[in-house]
Amino acid sequence: MEILYQDPHIVIVNKPSGLLVHKSPIDRHETRFALQEVRDRIGQYVYPVHRLDKPTSGVLVFALNEDVAQRLSLMFREGRVSKTYLAVVRGYTPESGEIDHPLKQMLDTKAQKTKGITKEAQEAQTSYRRLATVELPFPVSRYPVARYSLVRLKPSTGRKHQLRRHMKHIFHPIVGDTKHGRGEHNKLFREKFNVHRLLLHAFELSFIHPVTGDEVSVFAPLDEVFTSLLQIFGWNGVELEIRN
Repeated sequence: MEILYQDPHIVIVNKPSGLLVHKSPIDRHETRFALQEVRDRIGQYVYPVHRLDKPTSGVLVFALNEDVAQRLSLMFREGRVSKTYLAVVRGYTPESGEIDHPLKQMLDTKAQKTKGITKEAQEAQTSYRRLATVELPFPVSRYPVARYSLVRLKPSTGRKHQLRRHMKHIFHPIVGDTKHGRGEHNKLFREKFNVHRLLLHAFELSFIHPVTGDEVSVFAPLDEVFTSLLQIFGWNGVELEIRN
């Protein structure tokens, strides 16, 4: 796991797909966690300040003390952290758009209900921009060909599975999403391109440092799976567009 940025207060890493941030009731049998790996790597305790889904890769921030952790967590909750994601989705999306669709809170365990947690709808907004498209000569469902878009996603709220649920809401689910996606497209990518992961990557994150006041902007390189797909689909050089 690559360290992208580190100072006396913060460490930022590029989390691989398939790795939980910390212990969770979502997967009680998992033994590897990003928190433990970063702690062991730098030799000191780290505090998680936000989350990435287990199948999502990319920029993940940890604080190195409790005070900074509280400040950063508040910044994430208040939307003072800019986040940019890259995703491959089913179909040709519009060139750009805004998704303003409330999402019901997702509960991890039945025990959460006893703590007063409810499934009330929470406001959620995501903007997107299409970066590229591809048409593949493979029949899927009732269609003779398969079409996909590469999109840049920028959430302004941080609901659980927000990007995955929002893209499903506009009928362009993210490829590789086994919970909110489409099985026939996931199967095609497994069989034709050996892709066994969710094609969602937290590409960039920026914020004002809670201690120094400096702007911190960190980019996480794509893994081999994503990079290979960009080459196969002729989407080389698209990283420059993501940053604009």
